[in-house]
Amino acid sequence: MPNSKTILITGAGTGLGEGTAIGLAQAGYKVIAGVHIYPQVTVLRQKAKELGLENNLHVERLDILDPYDVSNALRWDIDILLNNAGIGETGPVFETPIELIHKNFETNFFAPIALSQKFIAKFIREKKKGKVIFVSSMGGLFLPAHFGVYCSTKHALEAIAESLQQELKKYNIQVQTINPGAFTTGFNETMLETSFRWLDDDKNFTKKADLKAEIDAQLDSPDWKLVPQDMIDVMVKVVPADTGKFRNVFPQFVEDMLKDGQAKAWENTI
Repeated sequence: MPNSKTILITGAGTGLGEGTAIGLAQAGYKVIAGVHIYPQVTVLRQKAKELGLENNLHVERLDILDPYDVSNALRWDIDILLNNAGIGETGPVFETPIELIHKNFETNFFAPIALSQKFIAKFIREKKKGKVIFVSSMGGLFLPAHFGVYCSTKHALEAIAESLQQELKKYNIQVQTINPGAFTTGFNETMLETSFRWLDDDKNFTKKADLKAEIDAQLDSPDWKLVPQDMIDVMVKVVPADTGKFRNVFPQFVEDMLKDGQAKAWENTI
C-alpha cells in the first residue's frame, strides 16, 4: 500500500543506508537514495529494477560535499531528510594528521548540518511538517581509545541535534538521532584500518603491530559482529514514524552499556 511521505537518504550507496532505502521503498514510501559516486547510481538502480521498486526507489548522485549536487537536491520535494553519509578516521588522536581530522568533520558534521539547514529553511518557507534525522553512532555517546576523531564528529552531531529539536518544535519539524551499534556492513571494519595508511614506525610513537593487535582483538568480539538487517528493520520503522524517541540506540545491550558508561563518567579520575 503506497505511503505519502518522500524520504531523502544520503550515503545510500552501501550498508545501512542502502538497506534502509530498499526497506522503506518496499514499505511503500517514495525514497530518493542519494549515493556518493556515479557507479553506485548504476548498481542501486539495477537493484531497484530487479526488486520491482522503480516507482518507489529513485537513485541520484548526492555527494554532500559537492555544492552542485546539494543545489540539485534542494529541488526535490521531500518530507524527511535522513543524514546517513559519513566516513571514519581511527587511530591515536595525538598523532592523527590534522587535515584528516578536518576532513572527518567536514563529511560527518559540517556537510550534514549545511544540508539540513537548507532543507529546514525549505520546510519553514513552505509551512510544511518535516523531519530531520541524523545517523549518529553508539560512538556519539562514548569515546573508546583510537576512536576519538570519528566519535567526536558524532558527539558534535548529538549536540546539534538536541539543540535543533528544541528550536524547531514551533515550526512542526521533528528531529531525531539513530545510534547503531557495531554492525558488519564493512564500514567499521575498514574504518579500523585507516590509520595504517599514515602510521610510520620510524616516526610515530604508536607502532603498527601494537595497534593491529588491539584492532584484531576488537573485531573478534561478538559485539562487533551484529547483523545489519536487524538495524535496517529498526530504521525502516523509526524513520517515517510520526512519534517516537529522540535518540534511538540499537541493540538494547548497546543502550545499556552507554547508559552505564555515562554514569561512570562522573566518577572518572586522572
